[in-house]
Amino acid sequence: MSAFFFDLDGTLFDTRVDLAATVNHTRRDLGLAELSLETAISFVGRGAGYLFQHAIPERQDDEVRALFRSHYSEHCCDRLEPYPGVLETLAELRRRGCPLGVNTNKPNFAVRMILEKFGLVDTFGDAVIAGGDGFPLKPDPAPLRACAERLGHVLTPDDWMVGDSYPDLRCAAAAGVKSAFCTFGFGQQDGAPYTARLDRFSDLLGLV
Repeated sequence: MSAFFFDLDGTLFDTRVDLAATVNHTRRDLGLAELSLETAISFVGRGAGYLFQHAIPERQDDEVRALFRSHYSEHCCDRLEPYPGVLETLAELRRRGCPLGVNTNKPNFAVRMILEKFGLVDTFGDAVIAGGDGFPLKPDPAPLRACAERLGHVLTPDDWMVGDSYPDLRCAAAAGVKSAFCTFGFGQQDGAPYTARLDRFSDLLGLV
C-alpha cells in the first residue's frame, strides 16, 4: 500500500491570513510598514529563516524571531481552515490502510498546535517532521526519509509526497517517490516536475 506524506501550509490547511497577520504584527511592533497578504505569503514554505530574512529584512536578530514566535503561537489557529475534503480524505486513506505522515518546513510548535486543534494527532502519530526537529529542510530528502522511518516504512517509488510548492516536489524527486502538486494551495511550482495534479484534495483517493 502506498504511503502518503503531506506538506501543511497550502496543502492541508489554508494558513495565509494568520501568517500574514503575524508578519504584519511583528513589523508594526518594529515601527515598519505592513506588507500585503500576497507579499507576506510569497515567503512561506522554505522555513522560518527564509520568512524572517525576506518578510522582515530590516531586522535580523533573535528579538525579532522571539516576537514573531510569541505572536504566532497565540494566533496560528485563529482563522486557518483545512482545505475542502482534507479531513474526510485523510480519514478514508487511513481506513484503506495507507501510512500517513507530515513533512513540513513549518516550525514544529505551530504544527503541533494545528494538528491538535483539528483532531489529527492520532492520524499521523509520530510521523510528523517539521522545522526545528533537527533535520534539513525540504527540498532535502532527509526529513521525508525520517518521516517514513517513524512509520516503520521504507520509501518506495509507489509512495507520494503531496504539496503545493517546489520544495515539496523536488524533495519527492530527490527521495525517489511520486509527487502530487496541489494547485489550490499558495506555493510556487517554480518549474519543478510533478507526477499528478490535484485540483481538489479529494483527488488523492484516485491515486490509491
